[in-house]
Amino acid sequence: MESVLCHLSAAATVPARLCSLKPLTMNSSATSSVFFVSMGIPSQHETPTRRRLSSKPSKMVSPTIQNAPATSSSESSSSPVPPKKVLIPIGFGTEEMEAVIMIDVLRRAGAEVIVASVEPQLEIKAAGGARLVADTFISSCSDKVFDLVALPGGMPGSARLRDCEVLQKITSKQAEDKRLYGAICAAPAITLLPWGLLRRKQMTCHPAFMDKLPTFWAVKSNIQVSGEVTTSQGPGTSFQFALCLVEQLFGESVAKELGGSLLMHVDAAAAAGNCIKEEFNTIEWSVDHNPRVLVPVANGSEGIEVITIVDVLRRAKVDVVVASVEKSAHILTSCGTKIVADKLINDAAQSIYDLIVLPGGIRGADKLQRSRVLKKMLREQETAGRIYGAVCSAPAVLQKQGLLKVIRS
Repeated sequence: MESVLCHLSAAATVPARLCSLKPLTMNSSATSSVFFVSMGIPSQHETPTRRRLSSKPSKMVSPTIQNAPATSSSESSSSPVPPKKVLIPIGFGTEEMEAVIMIDVLRRAGAEVIVASVEPQLEIKAAGGARLVADTFISSCSDKVFDLVALPGGMPGSARLRDCEVLQKITSKQAEDKRLYGAICAAPAITLLPWGLLRRKQMTCHPAFMDKLPTFWAVKSNIQVSGEVTTSQGPGTSFQFALCLVEQLFGESVAKELGGSLLMHVDAAAAAGNCIKEEFNTIEWSVDHNPRVLVPVANGSEGIEVITIVDVLRRAKVDVVVASVEKSAHILTSCGTKIVADKLINDAAQSIYDLIVLPGGIRGADKLQRSRVLKKMLREQETAGRIYGAVCSAPAVLQKQGLLKVIRS
């Protein structure tokens, strides 16, 4: 089996932009280790100033909009503005990337996000195997008023949401009162459609479920806004979906500023040809077994980065182990998402990994740096010529261990 890794490097003339990728390969018989670093999402950020909702779609998000809700009146500068309240329900088989990206992005925008379980327990196993912990049970949300109800997709997660009577009543009341609601991936077809909440609405969903939508109203677009309801296609459109919801809650300028802080501008930079491709220390790499990958985490790790790395690798059938460097497997990420690691780092250290990837998050990276067990594993990884890498603020961990001596980053 041949695996491909990428090394990211910014041009001197474009220091703030993420560059295009070139494959980095390695031969298992090589004596030197291979490592890579990547730009990521800053975990320390300022909440953008809230502004009036714009009726125009953001150029960055570019959703297809039909009959978007009217712009609200200007908020009084003399009275405090209550936070926007958002409900994100989860259940067994919920798509973790979609849920975590929505939670994280909306909280960065300043929303008060409540993650509610539709199951008898707060901890749920998501579609890709990640374990998420809700803030509360859906029953505790039945008497609350939300500015937005947003449903992640995934199967059987979307069916679990559909079969929850409490959630159906909450979302139906949301639609009746002309407040915002939305769904992504399988949820528009599997959840909202049976509830009758897509009548006379243009809608989109994951391509695998498009045949379940009414042909006349189905639209093949990444994002579709129709009145109060917003729908989207799947994991790859999750950032666009979340930023579109931010725009409707807080305005175009907030969504645009937040998109920039999330490095969403790199797509435009790549399209404009402002990124370069540069490769260092090219080595071929192959393994004769299913690759085994370690993703160490700590309180304060960047939740989006952890879940995205783990979910994408697991989709590629890679054996991924999420290991906590804390005393507990329960982790509180940088934006408050609760996840559960597969094991503690001491237990994970009993195995050998083809790749160790460090997620970012300033506080989380600092915790990783202080883990003696992890530092020993990284040194052994280098000595054995195996691959290691980092994203966002985590390359500093490698630098402090002297593991970036022969590579430009």
